[in-house]
Amino acid sequence: MRAALYKQLGSIENIVVEDIASPSAMAGEVVVSVKAAGIAFPDVLTAQGKYQYKPELPFSPGYEFAGVVKEVGEGVTQFKPGDGVLGRGHQGCREELAVNAKQVWKIPAGMDFGVAAGFGMNYATTYHALKDRAEIKPGETLLVLGASGGVGLAAVELGKMIGARVIACASTREKLDTCARFGADELVNYESQDLRAEIKRITGGRGVDVCYDPVGDKYAEPAVRSMAWGGRYLVIGFAAGEIPKIPLNLVLLKGCALVGVFWGDFARREPEKGYRNTEELIRLVAEGKLKPLISAKYPLERTGEALADLLTRKVQGKVVVTVRH
Repeated sequence: MRAALYKQLGSIENIVVEDIASPSAMAGEVVVSVKAAGIAFPDVLTAQGKYQYKPELPFSPGYEFAGVVKEVGEGVTQFKPGDGVLGRGHQGCREELAVNAKQVWKIPAGMDFGVAAGFGMNYATTYHALKDRAEIKPGETLLVLGASGGVGLAAVELGKMIGARVIACASTREKLDTCARFGADELVNYESQDLRAEIKRITGGRGVDVCYDPVGDKYAEPAVRSMAWGGRYLVIGFAAGEIPKIPLNLVLLKGCALVGVFWGDFARREPEKGYRNTEELIRLVAEGKLKPLISAKYPLERTGEALADLLTRKVQGKVVVTVRH
């Protein structure tokens, strides 16, 4: 079978596409014939050797995937060959993948494999952040930084579904237009506008109840300064590069909380809750209440290009690698 592989870390350019042996299902596993794999920013960081997860080499990018069950291992009763599934296993960009059955979910008949592969990680991270960590309530104000990216757009959509007033921040008019299509109430271009001044204007000086921050860097401090009393600042990631250093006196003066969101470890430590969250999200997509944006699809041979476009912020929403047609 074919697989996109990294044999050494350090650069996204190190990727190759080669033939490797097909896997067999061990006890508790399923083998999936992969149709599509979702690419996310952690794939870029992993390839660069900068992510908290350090894979065994060689490894394939693609933290999530969708396809058809080919084989089930001993003890697996919830799946059978032919079932359409989505899952997570860190190795999605390969034609076949053996994965623990507890990391796999059935998808409704007719769900597009690209959509199935492209919404899980972004929406699961965001659902956990807003529901479990921030406990956001209808009527509260949600500030989303990097709002046109994968997790950012999920935050816009889920925030609106929950009933929040959403302020979307991005770097171009085109990206902000996308946020508006997904329901954002207010738009801020934080490259050409003063972020703190705009938030003060939009909220009448009150500030925001929840900030969803997957970018960090220079945007973090003005966002913390814009928190309302009792607000929750969600630390999602640092896509803009630098990990910010926040003066802790701001947290004291605002009476706000800095809240870490590490969905991967949440899913490992609280597997039943994490599994239920994903089941709820699959239902919401199937019902049309969530409509993930898949902005680009790349064949397996162009996996490196998909990662490069993510790194240079050329894409909105999610990018997907088509593994099998």
